[in-house]
Amino acid sequence: MKRISLTLCLAFLTVLFCQAQVAPLKFNKNGEFKIVQFTDIHFQYHNPASAIALKRINEVLDAERPDLIVFTGDVVYAPPADTAMRAVLDCASSRKIPFVVTFGNHDNEQGKTRAELYDIIRSMPYNIQPDRGSVESPDYVLTVKSSDGKKDASVLYCLDSHSYSKLPDVKGYDWLTFDQVNWYRQQSAAFTAKNNGKPLPALAFFHIPLSEYNEAASDENAILYGTRMEKACSAAINTGMFAAMKEAGDVMGTFVGHDHDNDYSVMWKGIVLAYGRFTGGNTEYNHLSNGARVIVLKEGERTFTSWIRLKGGELKDKTVYPDSYVKDDWRKRPLVTE
Repeated sequence: MKRISLTLCLAFLTVLFCQAQVAPLKFNKNGEFKIVQFTDIHFQYHNPASAIALKRINEVLDAERPDLIVFTGDVVYAPPADTAMRAVLDCASSRKIPFVVTFGNHDNEQGKTRAELYDIIRSMPYNIQPDRGSVESPDYVLTVKSSDGKKDASVLYCLDSHSYSKLPDVKGYDWLTFDQVNWYRQQSAAFTAKNNGKPLPALAFFHIPLSEYNEAASDENAILYGTRMEKACSAAINTGMFAAMKEAGDVMGTFVGHDHDNDYSVMWKGIVLAYGRFTGGNTEYNHLSNGARVIVLKEGERTFTSWIRLKGGELKDKTVYPDSYVKDDWRKRPLVTE
């Protein structure tokens, strides 16, 4: 018993030590903060088809050298889930890059609960998620400090979009709860109040898209970049998270996964609704070559630049929020005579 207790204590202290070594997230001296989003890796530890996923992750990280990595769900897709999760996350840990994970609907189907996986993720060096306490999988906020480190300059919301509907008469995927919407509203209001009533530029990351993704993508007046080869598989019930974000005024864009044949970004009522790029191998359906989404925030401005990075350094669909998504006034264009 004493030996087991000592082992657990050492493991706990190791986690604390590793997290203590991670410096606070902050904008660099050029006023930029870079995020790489990986999604739907569907990693199977003993399956050679998953090798391309790790290869692409490593290639992207070597090329982009981000300040933060966000894995937006469906990281593991077969037992042993703990070994698989560590194999994927080691790509970040070995490079000493801070990272977080938001769960997808498949992660806890591989022999480990969300709570067990959360603790495994937390045990990895350079993970910066908070302790979950008594919650199975908490929502949490990351702050990005100003380049001088003196104040919060940007906010990143990380949410658990759950798995499947728990109501027998409602089929399909689960939804963000009213408690989550209220949690977001409270967090956003607190940051705004601290910033003298001005909302801080913010982004949100989760796995399952909001129903507004389909509304935006089907609107002829919305500007869309990227590939849309399937309908967004959102929840059947809309609990108002998008409305809350719109009212709060801080979130510039949401970034999800879940639908492997989508990698688009589209403006909807002033908020960009974006997908990451499928990062996995041929362990699940896919018709897009695997890659990642890159997001660069600019200090002190309500803007971000984003693009998709693919094999061999190929970049596609580079956009700037909000400029790339706003139609110009044709009446104000310079006179063209030829």
